[in-house]
Amino acid sequence: MRGRRSRARYRSRLRIITDILTVIAEEGGSAGPTRILYGANLSHDRLVRYLTEMEEKELIRRLVDEEGRTRYELTEKGRKLLREVRRIEEFLRAFGLEI
Repeated sequence: MRGRRSRARYRSRLRIITDILTVIAEEGGSAGPTRILYGANLSHDRLVRYLTEMEEKELIRRLVDEEGRTRYELTEKGRKLLREVRRIEEFLRAFGLEI
C-alpha cells in the first residue's frame, strides 16, 4: 500500500482556510467552534491552529459573549479573501482545474 493515497483527498492550507471562512459565512458571518470544526471537517487541534493563524492575519475575529461562549466572526479582510478565492476557483473550473 505504500505510495497509495486513501480516498480522502489532500486539502491545501488555502482550501482549509477557505472551508473555514465558508462555514462562518454560511452561518450568517458568525459561528461557534463546534460548528466550524464539523463544517470544515477538522480535528480540534488543527482547528485551533487554523483559527489562531486566521485571527492573527485578521481574517476572523474571536468574540466571547456574556455566558463565556466563543464565536468567530468574519472580518472585511476575511470576506474579501473568500470572494477572491471563489472568483479564482470559478476561473480555474473553466479550464478543468481546481485549487
